Amino acid sequence: MAYRCRAYPDQAQQAVLNRTFGCVRVVWNRTLAAREQRYATAGMPTSYAQTDRALTGMKKEPSLAFLSEVSSVPLQQALRHQHQAFTAFFAKRARYPRFKSRHARQSAHYTRSAFTLHCGVLRLAKAAGPLRFVWSWPETDVAGLHPTMVVVSREPDGRWYVTLAVNTELPEPLPPVERAVGVDLGIMDFAVTSDGQKITNPRHLERKARNLARYQRRLARCQKGSANRAKAKAKVARTHRKVRNARSDFLHRASTRLVRDNDLIVIEDLAVTNMVCNRHLARAISDCGWGEFRRQLEYKCQRYRRRLVVIDRWYPSSKTCSGCGHLLAELSLSTRTWQCPSCGARHDRDVNAAKNILAAGQAVTACGADVSHRGPPGCDRR
Repeated sequence: MAYRCRAYPDQAQQAVLNRTFGCVRVVWNRTLAAREQRYATAGMPTSYAQTDRALTGMKKEPSLAFLSEVSSVPLQQALRHQHQAFTAFFAKRARYPRFKSRHARQSAHYTRSAFTLHCGVLRLAKAAGPLRFVWSWPETDVAGLHPTMVVVSREPDGRWYVTLAVNTELPEPLPPVERAVGVDLGIMDFAVTSDGQKITNPRHLERKARNLARYQRRLARCQKGSANRAKAKAKVARTHRKVRNARSDFLHRASTRLVRDNDLIVIEDLAVTNMVCNRHLARAISDCGWGEFRRQLEYKCQRYRRRLVVIDRWYPSSKTCSGCGHLLAELSLSTRTWQCPSCGARHDRDVNAAKNILAAGQAVTACGADVSHRGPPGCDRR
């Protein structure tokens, strides 16, 4: 479990942390460039041990002597994270690692050898004095925590955060409620359940789009490198932060409610990456956060011992009658209600799809041969 809190470093601590961020960025970018050059010239990959030896060589270069002025732990962690990033890329779980920019989010990872947390007082290596942060969980005593890692980050809007990663036991499983639900995700309504409930799409980005466009126009008119441009850029970043936080809060509330109220949750395996290629719907789809919603359902179902079933994305849930099983040849996106030509039942498009999704998920749970456990525990795929 990770606890993310607002941090308030003083001027001296900010200088040390900013210097650490710069060193982490230099190590990451130089190592990534060396990996690419080695593969382009010799056709050979680079191991973590080779990058570790290269870091020792970097510190001996006179032009990079500043790398020895900061803690070596964040630099080593940058190498480990890059190695993990390439492992995930070759396993087709993530995109190709990119170079770090000084204008994006900055972070430094400290392991147990580079920080101490005693009686709620956090101290980092090479940083003078304790780092002040605000604890927002009154039910948890920060003095009793034993973090395995501390991450200090600075967002583009200038806010500082500290994340404490701790090892915890799984909580008690939720009591069974003897309920199952199918969930059809959409744009008009964020989600429609098989029992007819509709979760309205709050459209967080659309509500802030007008102000965001105005701030971006101000940013475009500012001279590069000026103080006014830095202020305008921070205002744009703050607007994006508000949208991001509102979306995250909405997704957490919706996913928690589904996990608490149902023993079995069935969703579709949506190809969000392919769907955002549609230039007419890309912004609306991205604003929904379907991928993050599924991720939250997966880890919450695993945590509270619920069952999540993900059915095939090609299953015709919208075109199939949930009453008699009749399959329509075509059904346009503009058609929101339709009548079954076989049994005469009239269907709401999204509610009918949710009912079919639930039926497909229940068929998967009844037939264990069709279930593969390639995903995380608690998540079944058909």
